[in-house]
Amino acid sequence: MKQIVGIQEKDTRTVDELAALEREGMEVKAEGAVHRVRNMGEIVFVVLRQAEGLLQTVFDREGFEQAGDIREGCTVRVEGVLRREERAPRGVEIAAESAEILSVPAGPLPLPVDKRKLGASLEARLDHRAISLRNVRERARFRVQEGIVRGFRDFLYSQGFTEIHTPKIGAKGAEGGANIFKLSYFHRPAVLAQSPQFYKQMMVGVFDRVFETGPVFRAEKHNTRRHLNEYTSLDFEMGYIRGMEDVMGMETEMLRYVMEILKREYARELELLDVTVPEIPFIPALRFDEAKCLVSETYGRRARAPFDLEPEEESLIGTYAKETFGSDFVFITHYPSKKRPFYAMDDPQDVRFTLSFDLLYKGMEITTGGQRIHDYRMLTDKMAARGMTDEGMEEYLEAFRCGMPPHGGLGIGLERLTVQLLGEDNVREGCLFPRDMGRLTP
Repeated sequence: MKQIVGIQEKDTRTVDELAALEREGMEVKAEGAVHRVRNMGEIVFVVLRQAEGLLQTVFDREGFEQAGDIREGCTVRVEGVLRREERAPRGVEIAAESAEILSVPAGPLPLPVDKRKLGASLEARLDHRAISLRNVRERARFRVQEGIVRGFRDFLYSQGFTEIHTPKIGAKGAEGGANIFKLSYFHRPAVLAQSPQFYKQMMVGVFDRVFETGPVFRAEKHNTRRHLNEYTSLDFEMGYIRGMEDVMGMETEMLRYVMEILKREYARELELLDVTVPEIPFIPALRFDEAKCLVSETYGRRARAPFDLEPEEESLIGTYAKETFGSDFVFITHYPSKKRPFYAMDDPQDVRFTLSFDLLYKGMEITTGGQRIHDYRMLTDKMAARGMTDEGMEEYLEAFRCGMPPHGGLGIGLERLTVQLLGEDNVREGCLFPRDMGRLTP
């Protein structure tokens, strides 16, 4: 009988571990995928790709031939002597004495992943996603994205939030409207979740502060650089707030924490991508109507959509914030009630507007949030005024009937935040396997 007592210790090392070793000349082993082979005649450089980065190994001609058919795409285990070499990735290399081929590709790779920049169109990279991400710059984007989610989670844990996981199949959409994916659920009508909004609010009555990271679905017939039909939303909801400014302040501090995590833990990826993370001493806030007037007066653009911001307006507001406040971020507050869901708290000073906000980053909306209605009668009165029924929302409304604290929250589009940080111009660059109007694979 075997007894499994824990992680099996390995005798192979990562490039991080090898770079940290002080003793040159020691015998070491390493594993990885063959990223590049450079045959110089008498010596052959075989660069291995590991999760931590690239590792250079060096064979003499006889040793390379004895190892077998080592080529790009193979996975190998190499044994040899550790050497310092400043020209090698991470400043170390292995003078290979032997190699074992662990697997061999059945055919050529469809993309030249060993290049520093992958010279292929976005469509080609998405068609061969699992291969294109073997390029070190392509995959670095998603290491940075990992850092964003890690920072989001770590910060909210530190602020007393509880992580929750809510259903993605439901009876009714939280946002309303026509942008809902409908499906049959055991012969009953159902929808894919537009957001975890109802569940977040209900759980504020349980845990006071909650957050979630998960997919949301929007059946929007958009074919733009800004939209996905399935994206990852970073959501939180917090109780006992005094106003939407509490939510805005929490997001500001969270973003500051995320940027510090990236600078500290993901510096190698940021350098590879030539990205400088923004400093966030503060985030300016402009009212919706004020922002529209500023854009019109400053840039001579006539406002056409009275109840929402057009993409060009968002871009110009971002320019204004950078020129005026030196900030890549700007909050736009007090959106018109006509463009906000029924649960948004109306401004008691002017009920045409809501105590809600968007956060723009470099001229693109990445966050929607605000204060919610917590009073049961106020909530049901607003629903009635909009001609809504409680069908499919009975449990949601029950939480309010039984009492809820003042609360608010937000949702952040992870892919949008990622591409804006990285300076990319298409949201699909920030999604591992995008789902848009024309793409269901891979």
